Amino acid sequence: MAHSAYRPGVGISLKIGAVLCFTLMGALIKGTGGRVPTGEVVFFRSLLAVPVMIAWLAYVGQLSEGVRTTRPLGHLWRGLIGTTAMGLMFTSLMLLPLPEVTAIQYATPMFITLLAALMLGERIRLFRMTAVIIGLVGVIVVLYPRLGGLGAVGGSETLGAVLMLTSTLAAALAQVQVRRLVATERPATVALYFSFSSTFYALLTLPFGWVLPGAQDMAMLVACGLIGGVGQGMLSASYQYAPASVVAPFDYVSIFFATALGMAFFDEVPTRTTLAGAAIVIAAGVLIIWRERQLGMNREASKRAKQPPT
Repeated sequence: MAHSAYRPGVGISLKIGAVLCFTLMGALIKGTGGRVPTGEVVFFRSLLAVPVMIAWLAYVGQLSEGVRTTRPLGHLWRGLIGTTAMGLMFTSLMLLPLPEVTAIQYATPMFITLLAALMLGERIRLFRMTAVIIGLVGVIVVLYPRLGGLGAVGGSETLGAVLMLTSTLAAALAQVQVRRLVATERPATVALYFSFSSTFYALLTLPFGWVLPGAQDMAMLVACGLIGGVGQGMLSASYQYAPASVVAPFDYVSIFFATALGMAFFDEVPTRTTLAGAAIVIAAGVLIIWRERQLGMNREASKRAKQPPT
């Protein structure tokens, strides 16, 4: 496939499709009801995504580039962190409502901003720091009932909230590692090797009590892997048609998908606290994305100004 032209409508549609796929994947995992160990769920999710991703890379003409790497240890490290984040999230899905897991997941960009400053030396100016603080306040609003506020604390739900928050932190750490990798590696390579490494790491949990899934659970696990692979392909394609600053805000439509699926299949109605916290985090995330876009435009203008006239 030739280099895609700038078509923001296509890019946004693909991003929304990817978000829907990932939300459906979460609903399928929740549908297994904890009958399948988390490590086994991660294995199926990762393994079955591999052929989908390979087929996609072959279709877009990036397969040969996708399998070449000069940093195998970097991919293994990114895979370990990302697999940990995935496993923690899958576990939290069994303990918390789907919309609540989705809302807590919105903390990831806030943690990425903080970790990038600590680990990559990126500067955080007052605007972004303010947005991060606002976003973290929103996360606290979502978590407050689960951590003892409003008298709603409970053993499994509190554990689920802590696991999901830890998952977002691990996911942010994985994304910081991705930023390091893409300095020398193609995004397709990073995505493909993550599927390889997460499959390997999940397989290591085999001695800890895997089970033979029933027909219904097996069907959901297979669908989870295939839909996750399709979602990953759509996500990668969305950035070929529009810049990240254009498609990134559409991550937040996941709260609508999660709410609809939670109500339809799990009788989960999001609380006012969850919705209020999610709204605060979404507002902060959009502010960060807008600021990144403004800075990117300024950098491009500065580069053009320094170029000699032709």
